[in-house]
Amino acid sequence: MSVNLSDYIFIGVDIGGSHITAAHVMPHYCSINSDTKVRLHVDSHGEADYILNQWAKAIIKLVDPAKKDSTKIGIAMPGPFNYSEGVSLIKGMNKYESLYGMNVREALSDLIGIEPDNIMFRNDAEAFLHGEVVFGKMHSSSKVIGVTLGTGLGSAKSANGITTDVFRAITPMHDGIAEDYISTRWFLKRCNELTGRTLTNVEELLNDSDLVLKERLLDEFGNNLGTFLNNFAAEEQADVVILGGNIAKGMHAFGNQTLACITNKNIIIKQSTLWEDAALIGAACSWPEAELLSQQVSSKASA
Repeated sequence: MSVNLSDYIFIGVDIGGSHITAAHVMPHYCSINSDTKVRLHVDSHGEADYILNQWAKAIIKLVDPAKKDSTKIGIAMPGPFNYSEGVSLIKGMNKYESLYGMNVREALSDLIGIEPDNIMFRNDAEAFLHGEVVFGKMHSSSKVIGVTLGTGLGSAKSANGITTDVFRAITPMHDGIAEDYISTRWFLKRCNELTGRTLTNVEELLNDSDLVLKERLLDEFGNNLGTFLNNFAAEEQADVVILGGNIAKGMHAFGNQTLACITNKNIIIKQSTLWEDAALIGAACSWPEAELLSQQVSSKASA
């Protein structure tokens, strides 16, 4: 069967620590069809069969049984993961432990009824940045780095149309690694150290009435992030830094401290434009066919 580029159906999927989100992606517009978005809760500590069935349940809602051969699924997946083979290497991360060593591509293929070759995986931070870059139609000469701030610390770089994960979470910082100081768990740990209190999430801190505690934690976090970004941007000679993830939504509260640590004042530092949708677009546009469609539109726009 002959299939034109415009006949393909692209599905973007984002696997989070407690959810799965999926939607049809329209590469022509570098955007999602919001009417198709599906989001389900997933207990990442559950058994493998439960997790895989929840993922399949979300994705299969978007699959047209008559067009399976022309359906391409791109999945933004947290690491560690063998992205080319589709095998989970997640262990010691307090999530999805039951999938360790499993071929997730083959398992989902069986559950969804899609050929394994039509399922692609991409690092979640990499997918996030790629989505932001293609949506923003950034100039190919721009050097962009992206950081996702959440339960963990994701990092990626993009230049000349190529986006790659750089896994800087393990960069040495203070008495540990960067992720120890730039993540939700740092806020929870540091608050407990200072007050004995147990925070549930960063949003709780932003709404806290203890202004002294809030200011101290946000200043410390802003400095940690600023130091990290300054080194990251210098090494990659970045022009633009894009921050995503739930913590980045509170940038108004720690941004000044972060910016003060950046030596090169010409670097553009901004919040995500797409937020969760970025990973969906970046994952789906990992397919060469989707890349070609988005490039055709960009070429027409610049002609």
